[in-house]
Amino acid sequence: MTVRRDFQEPAKCRPDLVIGREELFTGARDQLASGGSVLLHGPAGIGKSTVLRALVEEYGATAHTVLRCSATESESHLPFLALADLLGLVLDDVSPRLPAAQRTALESALTGRGESSLQRDGLALRLAVLSALRALAARGGVLVVADDLQWLDPASAELLGFAARRLEGTPVQLLCAVRTEGTGSQEYDRHLRACPPDTLAVRLGALTRAQVAQLLDHRGHGHLPRSTVREIHRTSGGNPLFALELGRALAESPTPPRPGEPLPVPTSLRALVLSRLDMLSVEARRTLLVASAGARPTPALLHAAGRPHAEAECAQAAELGLLATEPDAPAVRFAHPLISAALYAEAPAPERRAAHAALSTAASDPIERARHLALATVGADPEVAARLAEAAALARDRGAPSVAAQLGLLAARHTPADGAPRQEERRLQAAEDAITAGEIDLARDIAREVLARAAVPADRVRAWMIVIDSAGHTMAEVDAVFPQALADAGDDPRLLALVHYQLAWRALIVAGDFTEAREAAAHAAELAARGRERRTELLALAFQAQTETLMGHPEAPRTIQRALKEPQDPRVTWHHNGALSARFRWLVMGDQLVEARATVTALLREVRRRGSVESEVHFLRGLAETELRAGHCGRALELARDSLRLARDSGIGETASAMLTSLAEASGGDVDRALALAREAVQHAEEDGDQMYLSRALGALGYAQLVAGDPAGTVRSLRRVRRLELGLGITDPARGRWQGDLAEALVRTGEPAEAQDVIDVSREHALRLGRESVLAVLDRSEALVRAARGDLEAATAQLTSAQDRLGKLGYGLEEARAAFALARLRPRRPAGGAGVTGGSGGTARGAGGAGGPAGTRSTGGPGGAGGAEGAAARRQPAGFDEATRMFRRCRALPWLRQVDEAMTAPEPEPVPAAADALDALGVLAAMERQVAALVMEGATNREIAARLFISVKTVEATLTRVYRKLGIRSRVDIVRLAAAHRAK
Repeated sequence: MTVRRDFQEPAKCRPDLVIGREELFTGARDQLASGGSVLLHGPAGIGKSTVLRALVEEYGATAHTVLRCSATESESHLPFLALADLLGLVLDDVSPRLPAAQRTALESALTGRGESSLQRDGLALRLAVLSALRALAARGGVLVVADDLQWLDPASAELLGFAARRLEGTPVQLLCAVRTEGTGSQEYDRHLRACPPDTLAVRLGALTRAQVAQLLDHRGHGHLPRSTVREIHRTSGGNPLFALELGRALAESPTPPRPGEPLPVPTSLRALVLSRLDMLSVEARRTLLVASAGARPTPALLHAAGRPHAEAECAQAAELGLLATEPDAPAVRFAHPLISAALYAEAPAPERRAAHAALSTAASDPIERARHLALATVGADPEVAARLAEAAALARDRGAPSVAAQLGLLAARHTPADGAPRQEERRLQAAEDAITAGEIDLARDIAREVLARAAVPADRVRAWMIVIDSAGHTMAEVDAVFPQALADAGDDPRLLALVHYQLAWRALIVAGDFTEAREAAAHAAELAARGRERRTELLALAFQAQTETLMGHPEAPRTIQRALKEPQDPRVTWHHNGALSARFRWLVMGDQLVEARATVTALLREVRRRGSVESEVHFLRGLAETELRAGHCGRALELARDSLRLARDSGIGETASAMLTSLAEASGGDVDRALALAREAVQHAEEDGDQMYLSRALGALGYAQLVAGDPAGTVRSLRRVRRLELGLGITDPARGRWQGDLAEALVRTGEPAEAQDVIDVSREHALRLGRESVLAVLDRSEALVRAARGDLEAATAQLTSAQDRLGKLGYGLEEARAAFALARLRPRRPAGGAGVTGGSGGTARGAGGAGGPAGTRSTGGPGGAGGAEGAAARRQPAGFDEATRMFRRCRALPWLRQVDEAMTAPEPEPVPAAADALDALGVLAAMERQVAALVMEGATNREIAARLFISVKTVEATLTRVYRKLGIRSRVDIVRLAAAHRAK
C-alpha cells in the first residue's frame, strides 16, 4: 500500500515549472530512478523545497510507501518530532513485526509514554527505526522525504542517519533538502555522512538573469522592463526567493526607483538579511550606509568620505556576517547584494543624500562623482545637469551605454524647464543610449514620454524613430506610427530621410518586398544628402547595399563603395547596419571566408568596446556563420550559443539567433535541439510577420530535418522557402544555401525530376553571380540525381570534382558531405560483374544524411552497377574512413553518427533481376516500377532503400501508391501478380 501523506502540500509544483533547474532536476530524477538517494543543498531561498516537491510529485508515485517530514526552526528543540512525522502513520502497521524491546522503545519515543529515551534505550530505538524501514521495504519501495534537515531535532537526525547508513540492499531511498552555504562546510559534510553511501549531492546555485526573468514572468511580473529585471538579478544575487520578493515589491510600488537608486526592498527581506544590523554601533551603521551607496567602496574611499574608523567598523560588520571577509581584496564587499540594498532602503532619505554628498567629492571617477552629486541634489540645477551630461558622454565613449542612459535621464531630471539643451533632447539621447545597451523597454518608455509632451518636430520625429527601432522585427505592430512621423517631418529633408529609412526596413520586414525596400533606401539616401545629414545617408546606403547583395543585384559592389566613402561617422561605421557589415555579407556570399572572418572579428571587437549589445548579437551570429561555412562546427556552435544567450537576455534578435544556432546544432551539436530552435524561429517569424527571417528560419528547419532523417519534412520546409524567396525577389542562392539540401531531399523522396529543376534554376543564378561554392554543392546534389537514375560512373566523377573544389574554397563541412556521399556509392567488398549492392539506411538518423541516405550506395537501379560502372567504383579508394576523418576535423558530431550507422548497416545479398515481370506493372511511374520490381525479387524495404538511394519512409510511401494503383493490399499481392503474368 501507499501510506497517506502526513501533511498536505500548499500547492502542486509540476516539474516543468522548476525554472532554471532542468538539468539538476533530470540528474536527481535519474538518480532516484536508478535506486539511489538524493541530497539537495544550498543557501536559504535558493529553491531546494521547490525542486524537492517537484521530485516527489514525479517520482513519489512509483514508491509503495512515502514517508515525509518537514522541520521548522521553532520546533527543532522537541525530541523525536521528525521521527513522529515519518513513522507516526505507519506505527500500527509495523509495530507487530518488531521485536518486543524495539516495539516498546519506538512506541515510547513516538507517543511520549513511559521512560524510554534515546539515552536509556538507545540501541533498541535505533534498531527499531531500522527494522521499521526494512519491514515497510519488504512490501515495496520506500521513499523518505525530509525537507529542511538543518532544523531536524537532534534525536531524530541521529536515528535517521543510523538507519540510512545500514539500508544498503533494501529498496529504501532518501530524498532530503538542507540549507548550506558551501560544499566545504562542516554542516554539509555532516548531513552527507548521515545519508546512504549511494547518495547524490545536488547543490542549487544562483539563477541566471534570463532564468530570473522567466521566473518573474511565470509569477505574473513579466511586465517589468529588462533593465529592472537586470537590477533584480543583481540585487537578489540570482536567489529565486529574493528575486520574487523584489519583483512583488516593485509591482506594488506606486513609483519606480529613480535612475541610479537601488531597488525598494520589501519588509520581509529586510528582516531576513538585516537581523543582525541592530548589533552594530551607530557609527558602523553609517559607514555601511556610505559603502552601500558607493559603486566600488574601499577603505580609502570611506576614509575620504568622512569615515575615519572604517576598517574597525567594517571588521565589526564582517564578524556579524554582513560583509564578506577577503583579506587580499581591497574592496569592501557585502556578503550578499541584498544586504547592501536593504541597508540603503532602511536608511531615511536625508541620510542617503548625505552619504551621496560625501561620495560626490570623495570618488575619484568623474562619472561616479556626477552620479552621487545628482542623488544628493533635490530639484532642478543647471550645473548638476551639465555635469551629468558630461559624465554621460564620457560613459558613452567608454563603451558603457547603459550607464550613459541612466546619467542622461538624471541630467534631464535636473535640467530646468527653460534650460539648454532642453529636457527632451537629453531624454532622447538617453533613449538612444538605452537602445545601444539593449534596454529596449526603457528606450520605448522614454520616447513615449517625450511624445506626450514635445511640440518640436525634430524631437517628435526622433522619438518616433526610437519607437520604431524598439519594435525590432515586430515592426508590423507599429505600422500606425509611420503616417504620424511623416506628418511631423513635414518637408524637412533631414527628418524625411529618417522616416524613409525606416520605411525601407518596413518594406523588407513587413511587406517582404526587396525591390520596394531598395528604392525606399535609395530615396532616404538622396533626402539625407540634400539635408546634409551624413549619418542617415550612410545608414541608408548601407541598407541599400545589403538589400542589393541579397537580391543578387549587380549594383551591390558600387553601393558598398559609396557607403564606404569619406567622411564616415563612427556611429555608423561599426554598426550592424553600417557599410562594413554590408561588406562582410558580400564577402561571405562571395566565398571570401578568410577576409570575411577578419572583417567580422574586427567589427565584433569594436562593438564590444562600445557596449553595443544589438551589434554584438549580430556580429556573433556573423562570425558563427563564417566558422560554420569553413567547417569549424565546434567553434561555430560556441559562438551561436553565445549569440542566443545574449539575444534572449536582451530581447534583441532572438529569431535570427535561434535560426543560426539551429544550423550550428544540426552541424556540430544536438539534432533534436536544432529542430526545436528552428521551429521556435519559424513560429516567432510568423508571429512577427517577418517574411525575411521566415525564409531563413524555414531553411534552418529544412536542414535540421535532413540531418534528422526526415527528407519529406525537408521537402515541405524548403519548398516554402523556394516560394517565399521567389516572392521576395531573392535570386542569389548564396543567401540561404538551401537549394542543394532541397534537391537531395527530393531525390530521397523519389522526385528526381523536381530535384533537377531546382539544381538547374539555382545553377543559372550561381553562374551569373560567380558563386563557386554554391555551384560545387549543386554538383554534389546533381550527382545524387544521376546515381538515383543509374548513372553511377558520372555520379562518382561529379562527386569527386565537387569534393575537390569545396576543399579548395575552404568549405570543410560541405567537402566532408561530398566525401560521405562518394563513400556511399562505393562497395564495401569486392564485387564482380553485376550486383554492386548498398547498405541499409533503416534508422531515423541513418536515413537523414545530406549526402544520401545513411548506409546507402546507389546501384544504378534494380539491376545493380556492372561493367564499366562497377569497375570505376572498385577503382576508388575506401571512402568511409576519409569521411570520418573530415567530419571529425570539423567536429561535426551528427554527421559522424551517420557515418557510423552507414558503416555498420547490413548489406543485402544480390538477387537476380526480374525484368520479365515488369510488363505487368505498366501503370506505375518509374520509381514505383523499380520498387515493385525489387519487391518481386524478395528485397526488404531497407534493402530497397539502400539500392535505390532513397529513405525507408519513401519506400513505404511508394508501396502505398503501388497498392492503390494496382488494386492490391500487400507485398504478397505484388509477387502473385508477377507470377500470374509469367504463367500466361
